[in-house]
Amino acid sequence: MKVKYDKEADVLYIQLNDVAVAESDEERKGIILDYAADGKIVGIEILNASKNLPQPTKVEYEVA
Repeated sequence: MKVKYDKEADVLYIQLNDVAVAESDEERKGIILDYAADGKIVGIEILNASKNLPQPTKVEYEVA
């Protein structure tokens, strides 16, 4: 999994795997889900991240 934040575009992208994106859907305004050909989620894109997230540059990782 990779998390990328483009400060200039103000976009946060969470890449879940390296599978090619076959389709993208904007589930809610500013939230785009990328899907593989088999329907599994490949990534999540959040537009206007600084307005929708408290700290788009901060990442916490937790294993439970």
